Amino acid sequence: MNSRLFRLLLNLYPPYLFTGIRVDRVSADYSEINVSMTLRWYNRNAVGTQFGGSLYAMADPFLMLMTMRQIGPDHIVWDKSAQIDFIAPGRGTVYARFRMPPAEIERLRREAARGQAVLPEYRVDITDGDGKLVARVLKTLYVRRKKERAAA
Repeated sequence: MNSRLFRLLLNLYPPYLFTGIRVDRVSADYSEINVSMTLRWYNRNAVGTQFGGSLYAMADPFLMLMTMRQIGPDHIVWDKSAQIDFIAPGRGTVYARFRMPPAEIERLRREAARGQAVLPEYRVDITDGDGKLVARVLKTLYVRRKKERAAA
């Protein structure tokens, strides 16, 4: 699937469509994704700032999806764990930038070639329009080469 169609489908995906999360850019090689979320009445918390669950949702699937698209079908890729630290209130549009460069994919392939699961950790910062840190997300992926199936 080309990256433009992928971006369109993500933007129409109901959990994003109805939270105000927007995928702004997906690079052709899936190594970069930019996401934003505008503060709206439906993603505002009790004190009028960005709802924490929506902030986390901005960071939830993208590193896994980027890795899956780049590493190929001979690997299993899952989100293993996540942690979010709320640093400052999000009072307007917030942004997250995801990077999974080809060199990192090659490193994961090399490590997974040994037959063991690889558990890489990645940090994603969610910032406001001025670049001020709003939240920091730590994601751990699970990456493993698929086992060869015995001939039937």
